[in-house]
This record gives sequence, C-alpha cells and structure tokens, in this order.
Amino acid sequence: MSVKKMYINNQWVLSKGEEIRNIINPATEEIIAQVTEGTVEDAKTAIQAAHKAFYEDGWGETHARHRAQLLFNVADKLEEEIESFSKLETLNNGKPLRESTYDIEDAVNQLRYYAGLATKPSGQVYDVPDDIQAFVVREPIGVVGQIVPWNYPLVMAVQKLAPALAAGCSVVIKPAEQTPLSLIKLFEIIDDVGFPPGVVNLVLGEGASVGAELARNPLVDKIAFTGGTVTGKKILENTIDTLKKTSLELGGKSPNIVFEDADFETAVDYALFAIFANQGQVCSAGSRLLLQETLYEKFVPELVKRAEEIIVGNGADVDTEMGPLISQQHMEKVLSYIEIGKEEGAELLCGGNRLYDKGFFVSPTIFGNTNPQMRIVKEEIFGPVLVIQTFKDEEEAISLANDSIYGLAGAVFTSDGARAQRVIRKLRAGITWINTYHPTFNEAPWGGYKQSGIGRELGTFGLEAYLEVKQVNINLNVQPSGWFDKQKTT
Repeated sequence: MSVKKMYINNQWVLSKGEEIRNIINPATEEIIAQVTEGTVEDAKTAIQAAHKAFYEDGWGETHARHRAQLLFNVADKLEEEIESFSKLETLNNGKPLRESTYDIEDAVNQLRYYAGLATKPSGQVYDVPDDIQAFVVREPIGVVGQIVPWNYPLVMAVQKLAPALAAGCSVVIKPAEQTPLSLIKLFEIIDDVGFPPGVVNLVLGEGASVGAELARNPLVDKIAFTGGTVTGKKILENTIDTLKKTSLELGGKSPNIVFEDADFETAVDYALFAIFANQGQVCSAGSRLLLQETLYEKFVPELVKRAEEIIVGNGADVDTEMGPLISQQHMEKVLSYIEIGKEEGAELLCGGNRLYDKGFFVSPTIFGNTNPQMRIVKEEIFGPVLVIQTFKDEEEAISLANDSIYGLAGAVFTSDGARAQRVIRKLRAGITWINTYHPTFNEAPWGGYKQSGIGRELGTFGLEAYLEVKQVNINLNVQPSGWFDKQKTT
C-alpha cells in the first residue's frame, strides 16, 4: 500500500517526520489507505511557500479573470469524477452514498459560484465634502490557513478554498486526520489544472501540532476553522499574539420547534431528517425537538416508530439510510452521552445501543422526559441522539430555544405564517428555517451567534471574509493645503 503524500509548493512530498497514519473505513474498521503524517516543520514549509507565492511571486496581484478560470477548470474536472469522489468519501467518512454524491455535486457548484463571483463588481464610491475622489477597494488578505472537519471532508474544504482563491489569497489547508482522502484526490486535480507554485498547499497531520502552527504562525494572515467549540477556542488563543483575521464555524445544539398546528407528516419527516442525516454528525443538526404539549401524545409514537425503521448500515450499500460514526473514539463518546442521559433520568424512547460486531454504528436514539439542566440537553453530542422538550405556548418555546450557549441554527413548524415570522425573528441563531430543516445554499451566509462561531462562510459573505477593505482618497485640486502657512493665516 503506497503512502499518500502532502502537496507543498506544487510538489508531492512525504513528511519530514517520516511517520505514517492508517486511514480506517468506519463501516468495516479496515485500513483503506496510509498517509504521511505532517509535522510543524512541514506546516512551516507550506506557509513559507504560500507567503512567497502571494508577496513575492505575484499571486496577490493576479487578474480576477485568471483566478476564475482556474476555479472553473477545477470544477469541470471534479464534475467528471463525481462518482469516484462520492465512493471515496463514503469509504473514508462512512456516510451513505446518496449523501456523499450530493456533497460532491455541491462542491462543484461552490467552485463555479466563487469563480463567477471573482469577476463581479466590488468596492464603492462615496461623496465627501472636499475636492476629493473617495472610494473603497477590496484586496486579498494574504496567506490563509484553513482547517477542515471530518463530517463533510470535501465540501467544507471547497467552501473555504474556493472563496480564498477567488479573492486572490494563497492557501495552506489541513483536512481532519481521519478523513484526508477526498481532499488529497482533489489536489490531484489542482495539480493538473496548474496553479502557480505555492498558491495552494495541502498539509496533513494533527490539529494539536499542524493546526496550531497555522493559527499562531506570524506569516499566516488569516485562519479559517470549522469544528468543535472547545477546539475553536484553542485556535483563537493561538491567534492572540498575531491578531490575525479569524473565522470560526463551531458547534450547535439547535432547536427544532413544532407547534400543534404544524403539518403533521412534514413535521415528523423533518424531525427525523434534522437529527439523523449524516448520523447526527452535523453542526446544525436539530438535536433538540421542542414539541407543543398538546401534540406530544400523537407525535412521539410516530416519531419513534419511524426512527426504528431507519436502515443503518454500510454507506456503500444502496439501501442504507444512516451510516456509522466516524471512529471508535467518537462512537464511545456518543454512547457515553446516552448513558449520561439515562443517569440523569431522561426516558430512553428508542435506540441507545451500538449495532453490529464491526463498524462504529449507533442506533437512532430518542430521549423524552428531559429538562433544560440535563447535559444531554445542554451539550453537543454530535451523533444520532435526539432530546425532546415540551412547551405550553409561543413565549415558552422561544425561551427554551434560546436557552443555550450555542446559536447556530433553528427551525419552526407551524401553519400560522405570522407566528412563524415572530418566532424565527426571536431565535438567536444564524441559520433558520420555516417548515423545513437543513436545506442550505451556496448563495446564503453560513454561521452562528454566541459560541457557535465568528464570521460567516458561503455567499458574498464568504468571499468578503478573505478580503481587506481599503479606502482611497485622491486630491482633485492639487495645491498646498495652507494649514501651516503663517502668512496666509495672519
């Protein structure tokens, strides 16, 4: 089994530390690949290459049309290989093939969206009370370090890479240790397309070493991270000395509010989709179901019945509806939370156990009889575990929904349009839905309130995150100011 390499300064290289990491299929626990394990020294080499590309070799001054064409070329080649990328994503991450296919298609669209956005008008002109032509321009931030999570390995890498490169930044990107394979394969396309040396670099390795170096290195002008809130805080701490620009897309414990007048079938369907899609390993998952009390007796039995019918298995099987968790360690963490829920007195309505002898499978799990003080209600579990809370009226629903350190996402199901608008406007969350859950678009900003992060990705906001704003003032009446001319003033 040949060892897969990193991509630094347009060269495929092995780590200077000479260590190797085994990559595991979470559905079978088999070793599917070996990759070189990057070090701090490797990260520094990549950062220096990116710094040279931007500041010395002219990447930061390239024309938008040229950058756009490179991204279009990557998109075209990725589109030709959607099937092979999807299979690799499922093999490495475990998610069902139908979800992987959607993710790769989305990555193609992201590349084209930002390629198109690169050439569109930007900046502004403003009127000032003087003989001055005043305007604003936007310029690339510079060298960007990007750290990608394991739950959406390729699409979340592309939603960082595409806007950064469209803006004219140079990049060093690090995938999650568990799921580097699809991003390595993307870099084969990037290499083939022909970006200039050092513009876009791939470094493998642990977050505690390689990721920390990206965050603290003074040659890195911006860090973009998606992952857990605890790790996000460490990233932020590592940026303090350099005060670099920072984007953090972190955790959530998002409320899905269902009123008694909601369309029943739709609400049940999306309650399941909100938490069990991608095995619940979604930062915006609807992990707290807030049910109006009068609906509980009708809603919960149907929800439990449908949850128990979900087909859990190897994501490569066409019938699979929910795959394994990412690793042994993460599975044990999720199972420990289930035990915590039982100990706290919550009622286990279904699931709660590991499935099968091989693979990191956990059954769809639902808890009832919860209260806001329980850890399973307050803390992000990041697995297929749903907790149900009940409310009497609109005011209590809003209060329960906002009772969280997080503020990433939230939804409202009701047939009352005015109520839907009232509740959504009062939710302290950055991503919200009415009578649906999870649909997201490359055109719309992604990010949260409170401890769910800093900044936004996607949409025009995602491009602006990689741009500095500069004001320019041009004197149209070129003559001395006379400010210190004593003869004139006397």
